[in-house]
Amino acid sequence: MISYRNLRVAVLGAGSVGSQVADQLLRHGDELSSRIGAGLELVGVAVRDLDAPRDTDIPRELLTTDADTLVRSADVVIELMGGLEPARTLVLAALNSGADVITANKAMLATHGPELFDAAAQVGAQLYYEAAVAGAIPIIRPLRDSLAGDRVTRILGIVNGTTNFILDRMDTVGESLEEALATATELGYAEADPTADIEGFDAAQKAAILASLAFHTRVPLDAVHREGITQLSREQVVAARKAGYVVKLLAICDRIEGENGGVSARVHPALVPLDHPLAAVHGANNAVFVEAEAAGPLMFYGAGAGGIQTASAVLGDVVSAARRHVVGGPGVAESQHANLPVLPISAVTTRYQITLEVADRAGVLAAIAGVFQQHGVSVETLEQTVIPAGPGHPADQPAATLVIGTHEASEADLAATVATLTGNDVVHSVTSVLRVEGL
Repeated sequence: MISYRNLRVAVLGAGSVGSQVADQLLRHGDELSSRIGAGLELVGVAVRDLDAPRDTDIPRELLTTDADTLVRSADVVIELMGGLEPARTLVLAALNSGADVITANKAMLATHGPELFDAAAQVGAQLYYEAAVAGAIPIIRPLRDSLAGDRVTRILGIVNGTTNFILDRMDTVGESLEEALATATELGYAEADPTADIEGFDAAQKAAILASLAFHTRVPLDAVHREGITQLSREQVVAARKAGYVVKLLAICDRIEGENGGVSARVHPALVPLDHPLAAVHGANNAVFVEAEAAGPLMFYGAGAGGIQTASAVLGDVVSAARRHVVGGPGVAESQHANLPVLPISAVTTRYQITLEVADRAGVLAAIAGVFQQHGVSVETLEQTVIPAGPGHPADQPAATLVIGTHEASEADLAATVATLTGNDVVHSVTSVLRVEGL
């Protein structure tokens, strides 16, 4: 049997994920080596503070603050620092030295992905990033390898555990958004500053990665339409459940056919039918629902975060990278051959559920129907409820609530319809506008 030299592995960052990866390499290195056909030698862990407390005990002799030297001495570099810099610079240095790089850094990939993939291709190295989207859930390899012979048409993803936990609490417990966020913070699901989660920034980064991979097209982060959950109310969530839906923050990647076709990526709250698999994703779990022409619908579900869970995805990439070294040959370049146009959300076809408070008098329904007709949007369902007289609703000014569900139409036409309704004399207020997905 031909033996292969030990592969030198460097870890950048020793936070919740980095410390777990280092611990697993030290404790299970022999077993991993037997799967690879070569030994794995952890040569160092780069940290900012040698004395900072950590989740696992890492031998002090492995800790270093000299990340630059460390990356240039390794065969495999695992980047778990997060942020854009110095992560980008260190990853480029590792790739240019010929090392394979494994990262969980979604922000870096969404912002600098093309530059990093080009650098890897130039030297025949490989950039692995299974842990960058949906934590422990295997989704990158299935899209890149298992579905390479198929044509992915759509991805619906719950890819942020914090927002799913919040929305699930609002749905199942009846908490307000503020109460659910406080619970998420107390349990450690939300950061002290939850902006990246609740405003959709985290999900948008992952949507850019998924769309680029699935459609073989570079989708820049600034082309991803983004809406967060901060405008959602408990009343909207309750009404959704009553109508047969749950509210989820979805990352949606579409392949749009036709003469002016292309691809689209967007993140926003959406109504998901109760019988759709994504409706059953509770707590802080993630799920990615993939639609492909030949394979049909596929569901990937599991823990979307957590130190040990994310470490599982990282170590899977470590084994893949090490096996490539043993077998030999250049890395596989990221496929961007399709080079499809990246379209704005206005080009997307979707459905709306619109809730209006209107005057309760003759001719109102006709006026509202005229607005929909004006913009070429077909109404599928309409439910009217009279608002009882009370504070803000004088008896001599009767009002009603209309919940209108539309057929599929372009986002541009639907948005124009809502804008016109907002300025209509018979409409007191547009209280809720939510897209419907998964039908």
